[in-house]
Amino acid sequence: MLKLGCIADDYTGASDLANTLTRAGLRTVQTIGVPASDLALPQVDAVVVSLKSRSIEAELAVARSRAAETWLRSRGAAHILFKICSTFDSTDKGNIGPVMDALRADSGDTIVLVTPAFPETGRTVYMGNLFVGSVPLNESPLKDHPLNPMHDSNLVRVLARQSKTRIGLVELATVTRGVEAVRARLADLASKGAGAAIIDAVFDRDLETIGAVALDHRLSVGASGIGLGLARSLAGSGAGRPIEVSPEKPVGGPAACLAGSCSQATLGQIASAEKIMPVLHLDPDQIVKGKDEGRRALAWARERLGSGPVLIASSAAPDQVAGLQARHGRDTAGHAIEQAMADLAEGLVQAGVRRLVVAGGETSGAVVDRLQIPGFLVGAEIAAGVPVLRAVGAKPGDMLLALKSGNFGGTEFFSDALNLMR
Repeated sequence: MLKLGCIADDYTGASDLANTLTRAGLRTVQTIGVPASDLALPQVDAVVVSLKSRSIEAELAVARSRAAETWLRSRGAAHILFKICSTFDSTDKGNIGPVMDALRADSGDTIVLVTPAFPETGRTVYMGNLFVGSVPLNESPLKDHPLNPMHDSNLVRVLARQSKTRIGLVELATVTRGVEAVRARLADLASKGAGAAIIDAVFDRDLETIGAVALDHRLSVGASGIGLGLARSLAGSGAGRPIEVSPEKPVGGPAACLAGSCSQATLGQIASAEKIMPVLHLDPDQIVKGKDEGRRALAWARERLGSGPVLIASSAAPDQVAGLQARHGRDTAGHAIEQAMADLAEGLVQAGVRRLVVAGGETSGAVVDRLQIPGFLVGAEIAAGVPVLRAVGAKPGDMLLALKSGNFGGTEFFSDALNLMR
């Protein structure tokens, strides 16, 4: 019987969370999409269901999330974490608010705790405002996100624009007083009609307080930080146990990297990779026009795979992305690039690639869907929030992947990943 069920709104966030839960002592499996009702699971404490629902229509995101919740509850999950991005990626239409509202209604909870804080990765919340490192969200590079530009750091306001319920705030001063103080604050907010509360977190110890209180309820919403708090509380209660990892034989064979994220972090990682491996920069306008650019890139890669790893990137600076969207439309450009990267992944695997690094949440989702990989076992951690993933039930057979959110990882991320993916 599951102790914790998780619904992640994108694939890289799901692997981040699965990695966090595993490190905290919970036996965890990550699935791609809602599993079949008869899926046989090993003995695990937590399952992370990966959805690609962050940037789709809100009604579809709600439907998929509810289907995942139904499956997890059927496996005995007493608590569900709706896992969102640590930068609260969303628009005024959702999808965080609509999904939260629906899952809250299903759970019967009076009030739900919400926080994207994860201090380990530089995401903190103070007085309801989200900080990325030392700057507010709306002053960070996320203000230029190509799909969900974030222009307001006050999460009480952001969530209120998306949700049908009143949003309250649990301030850091309350969190530092401990579990009972937070419980009392939540009860007060609920008595005043709030259905959700943003809760501050600046230090790791704050997450443990939040996790303990969240387990009083059937639902919580947040990034991997709240997942860490939940896992520590569950492990402390005896739900978790040490993970026994058996050594795996190397996968070997050619390796490749695909980069679709336009974050400053990924752009820097691509520049660093150019010093150690061949890198091809795709022409986004040609991608939108048709398949020829993808065919050219695949031919380029096949000529070089025998000599070592290669990297193919559609990533571009914010002004270039804005120009592309102005010429072709945001949705058209985004869809064309995702499908081109999925085509490339499929072609690379057909060419023998069994070690694949993918940068970007939307890109990772498109790639994993195309490769029809049903699930992953979590391996070694490459960078905070990014583990090596061993595919389970993949058609190509044994295969290693790394799925990286655009903003994660250090400058040498691609080489670091390949060094661990043997």
